[in-house]
Amino acid sequence: MSVPCILSTAARSSTLPGTYGGLLRSRVLCPCSITRKMSSRRQMDHLERTASNYRQDRVYPARVCGIMDESETVKRLRLAVHPEFTFRAGQWVDFFIPGMEKVGGFSVCSSPGLLQREGVIELAVKYTQHPPAHWIHTRCTVDSHVAMRVGGNFFFDPLPSDPCVDLLLVAGGVGINPLYSILLHAADLLRQNPANVGRGYDIGSTHLCYSAKNAQELLFKKTIIDVCKEFPEKFSCDFHITAQTADIDQELQPYMNRGRLSEEELRHHVDPNTTLCYLCGPPPMIESMVQTLLSLGLSRDRILFEKWW
Repeated sequence: MSVPCILSTAARSSTLPGTYGGLLRSRVLCPCSITRKMSSRRQMDHLERTASNYRQDRVYPARVCGIMDESETVKRLRLAVHPEFTFRAGQWVDFFIPGMEKVGGFSVCSSPGLLQREGVIELAVKYTQHPPAHWIHTRCTVDSHVAMRVGGNFFFDPLPSDPCVDLLLVAGGVGINPLYSILLHAADLLRQNPANVGRGYDIGSTHLCYSAKNAQELLFKKTIIDVCKEFPEKFSCDFHITAQTADIDQELQPYMNRGRLSEEELRHHVDPNTTLCYLCGPPPMIESMVQTLLSLGLSRDRILFEKWW
């Protein structure tokens, strides 16, 4: 499959330091304050925004093997990938479509464990007029062939010897995608080392704060709740809806809050000594959350974020 000629001017791959996207390896692993700035005149495309980010050397072929509606505006793709394809929880892919010059950029929403078990990854893509997203919603079918290249400095991939951290995941809208991957990966690590008996990474607690306009737009909510029920002493979540007037389903009520995430709620989940926070969502939300977390005593090297437009 041919890859658009734009690749010749795209970012070159570079060596990604360490294996842990956070303070324990290198502070430069939070790319967004440097590499995801918005132009004052126009919105940069994915390759421009991520030009200084790490990318793997290889572009891998992939086949769409499943499509489902995750919400009224989001489709989830399941893609069978090359046996040598790898990624870290939280990373994204350059998404190449045959015959289309524009390159998509979509965070992987599945876990590395699913790739190991079934040889597939998943992407959840919101409908927009941007050509790659529009193609996924209007022309993509099962057995469509595409190509992908993994990139991104925003990930959670601890070594067994790494210090234990408590994860705080804060998502807005489709910013849930990389954080859902991280949450699933944390659950897989706990299953591999259920009693912290030294066979793998000593996983701490994981709390997810997730905001959307309405409950229907809260992606993956059933699986998120299932993980919290499977590991009630380790995993917890709070959902926030900002523009819904209708009643909330009874099964969601214990997890649901109306209005935006508050400083007081964050305070309960921030320990300056153990918390590692991953943020992903619209730029105004990220900027507000960073300032709030700093005011709560969390150091900048413990606040990692990814902005998507």
